[in-house]
Amino acid sequence: MPDNQFKTETHTFSVMISEQEIRKAVQRLGKELSQKYAGKNPIFVGILNGSFLFVADLVREMSVECEIDFLKIGSYGNAMHSAGTVRLDKDVSAQLTDRHVIVVEDIIDSGLSVTFIRNHLMEKKPASMSFVTLLLKKEKAVVDFPIEHVGFDIGNEFVVGYGLDFAQRFRHLKDIYVTYD
Repeated sequence: MPDNQFKTETHTFSVMISEQEIRKAVQRLGKELSQKYAGKNPIFVGILNGSFLFVADLVREMSVECEIDFLKIGSYGNAMHSAGTVRLDKDVSAQLTDRHVIVVEDIIDSGLSVTFIRNHLMEKKPASMSFVTLLLKKEKAVVDFPIEHVGFDIGNEFVVGYGLDFAQRFRHLKDIYVTYD
């Protein structure tokens, strides 16, 4: 099997986005956000579990002071497709009122989770809120607000690696892999 593939019991995964491509996208996004939030001390809200690697790499690319907190939601379980409902598993602990909030997602799929997150965080009355995602399923995502900062637009493929999982597996992979099985 080639180095850019691996197999599980039921699927074959191939590299879709390399570690180097991810690094370049994260650097670009860090630069964009640093310019946008110069002098504002934004707070990044990473969405667990998938965004933890992306958040860590992204804040290291920031040239402005910033803070970090996390929110955990659940929607997939062990499936390859969203269950269609979202639950809040862990709320942020930071005060968000009058703060510039940057929500960090690993992937925006149907738009259901990010809409839930936006509605939940808007109740905390931030000064502003913007969204950054490493991956956007542009053809599938249904949101009625802008996703301002996107690493990569992808199709409706199922992906793992760089924090993205399949039944909690494969988050550790440095590249992003896709399966068509």
